Amino acid sequence: MVRSAVDVWRRAGLVGVTAMAAGSCADQGTSCPGCDTVVIAATGEPPSLLPPLVYETVGRDIGDLVFERLATLAPEGASIDTAAYRPGMAASWERVDSLSWRFHLRPNARWHDGRPVTAEDVVFSFEAYADAAVGAVAQSSIAGQMTASAEDDSTVLVRFRRGGTEQLYDATHHVRVFPKHVWDSIPRAEWPADTSLARLVGSGPYRPVSWTRGQHFILAADTAGKQPPEIRRLIWRFARDADAALNLVLAHEADLMESIGTPDRVARVAADSGYRTRPYPAANYGFLAFRHRDARGRPHPTLSRREVRRGLTQVLDRQGLARAFLGPGTEVPPGPMSQLLWIWSDDIDVLEFDSAAGRSVLRSASAGPPIDILVPSTSPTRRQFAQAIQEAWRRVGVPSTVTAVEFTVFQERLAEGRFDAFIGAYGDEPSPRGLADQWSRSGWGVLNHGRYANPSFDSLLDAATAARDVPSARRLWHQAMDTLTADAAAIFLYAPVNVAAVHRRLENVSIDPFSWLSGLPDWGVSSEPR
Repeated sequence: MVRSAVDVWRRAGLVGVTAMAAGSCADQGTSCPGCDTVVIAATGEPPSLLPPLVYETVGRDIGDLVFERLATLAPEGASIDTAAYRPGMAASWERVDSLSWRFHLRPNARWHDGRPVTAEDVVFSFEAYADAAVGAVAQSSIAGQMTASAEDDSTVLVRFRRGGTEQLYDATHHVRVFPKHVWDSIPRAEWPADTSLARLVGSGPYRPVSWTRGQHFILAADTAGKQPPEIRRLIWRFARDADAALNLVLAHEADLMESIGTPDRVARVAADSGYRTRPYPAANYGFLAFRHRDARGRPHPTLSRREVRRGLTQVLDRQGLARAFLGPGTEVPPGPMSQLLWIWSDDIDVLEFDSAAGRSVLRSASAGPPIDILVPSTSPTRRQFAQAIQEAWRRVGVPSTVTAVEFTVFQERLAEGRFDAFIGAYGDEPSPRGLADQWSRSGWGVLNHGRYANPSFDSLLDAATAARDVPSARRLWHQAMDTLTADAAAIFLYAPVNVAAVHRRLENVSIDPFSWLSGLPDWGVSSEPR
C-alpha cells in the first residue's frame, strides 16, 4: 500500500499538526484512502497573505483559495476576449459605455465571519490597491487608471480613465477583494507588519486555520451555507529550497509539489509508485539579452550590430540545449513569451540553427573583446545555458566569458547597464501588454535593460494592444514577434513545462498554469487504496 503524507505525520507522532490535519484519517489504513487532507510541499514562505501585499507564488496559491476576484479568465483564454471570463465574486457584468463596466455581486455572498459581502468591500479593495501607503504590486495598474464606486449594496461600477480592449481584464485580474469591516480601522501603512491570522477573512472556498511561522500553514474548507469541497483541509509545509521540498515528497510527507524541476528530479518522483507526474506549461521563458546601448545611449561596439546578433543566435542549437537542460516538452519560444501566452504560435518566424551561416557573419566579432555573459549565481539552469553558449561561440571563434554574481548584484548591474549580455527569465501574465516594459523604447529604465529600440516593433505593439478582436490582435502580435526575430533583439532560449508531483489518491486533478491550485476545490480523493 502507498502511504499518504498525513499517515506519515500521524505515525511520526506529530500530534499538534496531526490533530488538526488528520481528521477522519486516524483509523484508516496505511494508504489513507478517502483522506480529506492534502499536504503541499512549498519552496519558501510568504511574508504576508493580505492580497495587496502578495507578490510571490506560494502566497498567490493560498490567496487564490481564500480570496476572490470579481471574475476570472479561463485557462488559455485571450485577455481581450470578454467571453473568456467566468464568474467570481461577481455573478454577472455588462459594459455600460466605452469607459465603464457594471458588476453584480453574487447573491448571498458572505465573508468567512458570516458578514455579507457588499459593493463597499469591492470599492475599499480597489482603493487600497491604488494607495501608495500600501505598496501593492498592482498599484500602477489601478492608481490613476480606474476607480470603483458602489451603485447599491450589490452593484459596483468600475470606470476607466481611457478606453481600451482589456478593460475587463484590468477590472478583474489585479484585485482580490477583502473585507472593509476587518481592515478599515487599521492604518494602511501598518498593514505590512500585521501578522494577525484572524484578519485573513475571505469569501473563497477555504478559510485560514493556523499559521506556524517557518513550518506550516493550514486552510479548512468553508462549509457555511455552501457545498464544501471534497478536500476539506490543506496544509502547506514550508521548505527552505526546492531540494528540501522534493525530499518531503520522496519521504511521503507531502501529496503535492508545484514543480519538481530538472529531468533527473522528475525521474525520481516518477519511479515512486505513490505519485503521478503531471506536466503543464510554465508561465515563464528564458532568454539571453544583449546590451544594445549603454546608459548614455551609446551603442555597444559589437552587439549593436544586427548581423552579429543574428550570427550569435544561429550558431546555437537552442532546441537541443532546452531539452537537455529542462526536459521533454520544453520549446524554443518564437519570441518573448511562455507557452501559456495566447499569442504563442508555430507560425511565428524563428532563426533556425545554422552553424555555417552564423559562422560566416561572425568573423569580425571574433576580433573583438570577449563578450561577457552575466548570470545570477542562484540559478544553476541559467549558468548551464551560459556555459553551453560560451562553448558554442568558442567553436566559431567568438571569445566569451561567464560571470556569476549574487542576485542582488545581478539586479544592480542590469539596472546600471553594466553587462555585455545576461541570461534572464520573465514570468507571463495572461496579457501580453507587459512586452512593452521588456522590449520597447518605453521600457528603458523599467525592464528593457539592454535598451533595445525598434520603431517598427513599437508601432506594431501599439497596434496589437489596440486591436479589438482576437484574430486581428493575434495577427499584429505575430508581426511584432517576426520583427524581433529578424532583428535578433535577443536570443530566446526556452519556454519550459512544469512537472507537478501528485499523490495517486487525488482524482479529477486539473491545473491552471497561471494558478496551479485554483481548481483544487473541484478535485476529489480516491476511496480505494493505491
